[in-house]
Amino acid sequence: MSFEFTERPDWSRRLAVFDLETTGLDLREARIVTACAVEIDENGQVVGPNLEWLADPGIEIPEAASNVHGVTTEIARANGRPAKEVVSELLEALNGFFSQGIPVVAYNAPYDFTILHFEALRHGLDPIAEPKPVIDPLVLDKFVDTYRSGKRTLEAASKTYGVLLDDAHNATADAVAAGRVAQAIATKYAEKLPDDVNVLHNSQIEWSASQDASYEKFRRGSAPDFTVQRGWPVKL
Repeated sequence: MSFEFTERPDWSRRLAVFDLETTGLDLREARIVTACAVEIDENGQVVGPNLEWLADPGIEIPEAASNVHGVTTEIARANGRPAKEVVSELLEALNGFFSQGIPVVAYNAPYDFTILHFEALRHGLDPIAEPKPVIDPLVLDKFVDTYRSGKRTLEAASKTYGVLLDDAHNATADAVAAGRVAQAIATKYAEKLPDDVNVLHNSQIEWSASQDASYEKFRRGSAPDFTVQRGWPVKL
């Protein structure tokens, strides 16, 4: 895959990508099963080590979760590394990217960063104090193409932006696809997005809040007490 570079924001030329597959959807209680944190170049190609981690989460992996990502409790216990080691290495990798000023792409970033935050606390490790700069293609897509109908999953976004995603719910495949979607959005909608990555990060905080408020208003039409937990890129 290659991209036209005309007027494309510089932040899209060097990115890290991050994705988790977990035991569930509860942001405070879900445990990491597989993870990816790796750098991609301006053409969306993987560079660098540490493509993927497999952890033994220390609890049973529900069948519903295994059906999504393919890792059973038996596989994790037999082949996974201790969860604390995996979480520690993930934190080190991500902190390394942030310290170099490399933006980290995560699709629906609050899911991955919030679970990682509580996993760090669970294992007596220091969470990332302020993940920045983060790029969330889900937030970007909703901002640049607000009124497009249909799903906003990674699979749907990949199809919309012409990104190949052969192995959905594999951490590396999802992470790399998210990075390529971010690059495709940056190429197509360069005029709508800030050139400065820190301005982009701060803008996504505002865009996410606005998107959450809009969705909450919509849902309250049928469920008056419905509430969206706010927070980007971490929900605490």
